[in-house]
Amino acid sequence: MAQPPFFHEASGAVRFWVRVDGALIGASISRETLHHRFRPGVQGDEPLDTYLTFASVIQAAVASRVAQGSIEPVMLREFDLNK
Repeated sequence: MAQPPFFHEASGAVRFWVRVDGALIGASISRETLHHRFRPGVQGDEPLDTYLTFASVIQAAVASRVAQGSIEPVMLREFDLNK
């Protein structure tokens, strides 16, 4: 069982796990990517709250990257979320 998603202050990213084909895949998405992709006009947005609000879209992007051959840990970029 994976731990819940959390904001890792040192890296400035939300770290989380996604089940893909029965395997838990570790992934992360930076505070900046979350802000620019999902809440560009918001001041003081919280990365973990943004992740939780858009988790289904973000998790689908991880699954897509894994299907394309990415290995763990998957670091999502803004480009991955614009498909």
